[in-house]
Amino acid sequence: AYKNVVSNGLVLDKNGNKMSKRLGNTVDPFITIDNFGADATRWYLISNAAPWDNLKFDEEGISEVQRKLFGTLYNTYNFFALYANLDKFDPDSYRDDEKKKFQHENKIELDRWIISELHTLIENSTKAYDEFEPHRAARLIENFVDEHLSNWYVRLSRRRFWKGEMNEDKQAAYETLYECLQVLSQLMSPIAPFFADWLYQNLKKEYDSVHLSHLVKHQSMFQNKVLEERMEMAQKICSLILSIRKKENIKVRQPLQTVQIPAL
Repeated sequence: AYKNVVSNGLVLDKNGNKMSKRLGNTVDPFITIDNFGADATRWYLISNAAPWDNLKFDEEGISEVQRKLFGTLYNTYNFFALYANLDKFDPDSYRDDEKKKFQHENKIELDRWIISELHTLIENSTKAYDEFEPHRAARLIENFVDEHLSNWYVRLSRRRFWKGEMNEDKQAAYETLYECLQVLSQLMSPIAPFFADWLYQNLKKEYDSVHLSHLVKHQSMFQNKVLEERMEMAQKICSLILSIRKKENIKVRQPLQTVQIPAL
């Protein structure tokens, strides 16, 4: 007896043709896993299409997953580990929920925003997993890592980690980035079990494996939809300005005298 059935679609070649030895367009899965790794291959297969849809398989897509998701997350962890080890950051003091709530309310807006986005990710990705739509969960995680965590939060917070002394602001930055990395290791573990466990093991862990840990639940007290909308608008404005810079061949480091934004 069973409650749910998921019927998988076919894996086609990159042109949408059915794979066959006669056409010579088959892909050896063992060679693919040897070249790209099991996690990257699995993530590509799951995130690229719904399980019940046919999938156009292209190894270039796995390379993109390696670079855009796993490479970005690996570099983000290395950035955190480098400075956290230098400053002897101890995450044990940041595990109590009541203490987290108190500290959260006193953090700067950037920290409160990424934690809000993190709990929105927990809510939406858990819902996707529960509804047997792992492709949606994978895409949500990818977007959070690339658009929010790496390209926005870490970039805007780098100077806080570079400060010589360990003060409250620097401590808050460590706590915030640590929480994001730990939660991500849990959320991605159903699809990328090996990388997720590597990440979890390298963080100061509570359990022997990420697969033995209790999946974190979203808490609405940490969510701020108004702040998320405001930051999304700021991100869009920066993206538009960057595209105009590229179009006009204006270097990123060259200051702009004014920026005019029409408000409708």
